[in-house]
Amino acid sequence: MAVLQFTIPSITGPRHRPESRLVRRPVQCSTERQALFNRIAPVYDNLNDLLSLGGHRVWKRMCVSWTGAKEGDTVLDVCCGSGDLAFLLSEKVGINGKVIALDFSKEQLQVAASRQCERSRACYKNIEWVEGDAIDLPFSFSSFDAATIGYGLRNVLNRKKALEEMHRVLKPGSKLSILDFNKSTQPITSSIQDLMIDNVVVPVASGYGLASEYQYLKNSIKEYLTGKELEKLALEAGFSEADHYEMFAGLMGNLVAKR
Repeated sequence: MAVLQFTIPSITGPRHRPESRLVRRPVQCSTERQALFNRIAPVYDNLNDLLSLGGHRVWKRMCVSWTGAKEGDTVLDVCCGSGDLAFLLSEKVGINGKVIALDFSKEQLQVAASRQCERSRACYKNIEWVEGDAIDLPFSFSSFDAATIGYGLRNVLNRKKALEEMHRVLKPGSKLSILDFNKSTQPITSSIQDLMIDNVVVPVASGYGLASEYQYLKNSIKEYLTGKELEKLALEAGFSEADHYEMFAGLMGNLVAKR
């Protein structure tokens, strides 16, 4: 069981910290989506493995690699969920680096903190879990050397504001890497995506009693942005460069934006 401590996060504080730390901040977001992610938290990791046949682990490593995070960096993972990207980032920045992982779901953060306590690598002790809002980040200007968002921007109500916040807290020259489902402009790819959601994702989720929670997925992808639209939005939010890469036959995508 993780020990959850409610304290104020420090970007430049001492390196010695408890086994896990959960920081609470006011959250202003869609209460329905927050409740949804709270409900799926206990089985989120198992479903990710089943639904992607383990592929999400490869895509997440690619996402982290695109940030350019290195030893000793201070990095941020927004919409961190149960912590996969945060753990990968901690391996990049090492024991002298620091990872701040933020999410609006308390239950997801509790799962992440528990996973942290179960892992023995010294670098995992550098992760601090923060309950907070992607469109109102509780951090100072130019605080981070790199940042990630995995399967989160699609669920943020004000995406441009979230990107502006990421731009604000990143240091000049640093990179933001955003992994998510790809909204393809190719009809065949979109049809395959719909078929997989209807015939694989929802049926598998129904086995966990979560069919209705995962039925939102298809609409959320349709309401998301294409790669070109994401590049344009990132530039409008202040980033100097933005490139979107399609993966897994166009079913997944990753935006890389430079501050």
